[in-house]
Amino acid sequence: MKFTLQKEDGKSNARAGLIETAHGMIETPIFMPVGTLGAVKSLHIRDLKNDVKAQIILGNTYHLYMRPGMEILREVGGLHKFNGWDRPILTDSGGFQVFSLSHRRKIDPQEGVWFQSHIDGSRHLFSPEKVMDLERTIGADIIMAFDECTPYPADYKYAKNSMETTYKWLKRCIALLRLRADPVPDRAGQHL
Repeated sequence: MKFTLQKEDGKSNARAGLIETAHGMIETPIFMPVGTLGAVKSLHIRDLKNDVKAQIILGNTYHLYMRPGMEILREVGGLHKFNGWDRPILTDSGGFQVFSLSHRRKIDPQEGVWFQSHIDGSRHLFSPEKVMDLERTIGADIIMAFDECTPYPADYKYAKNSMETTYKWLKRCIALLRLRADPVPDRAGQHL
């Protein structure tokens, strides 16, 4: 992936650029439709391309992990093949969804977050490393580091601790990506 700054406005600090990904170019700034479960509700892929002219869509790691699940995405070769979208995909880390389950989760700054599924109550752990592996299995072109979403309102101490946890998790995400610079193999040994 590569970002090229194409234009800047010194008065407003506005800028325009181009992001090159394995699945195509993205001109920035950009409107990015949200396809939480891998599809944008009420729009066919054809409409996203031809009418909306979307250059990228967003998928949610938490929701894709819950359904259809990583096993299915691994078997089909990633989200691009699952949903038929041949342009870039960005995945968020699922951090907001996990943290919105405040009555069903426990934050451990060392381990990650233990939470119960909103679907069946099953127990899961999202660590920075696991989230990076999930996003790679999904096959996203742009991935987000796992973060602790600070609730509102939050006092200074809580916000500071949350920021420090997120920063530590970011370093762990980067370390894992450097360690696993090779593509994620699917069940057939193909690389996603």
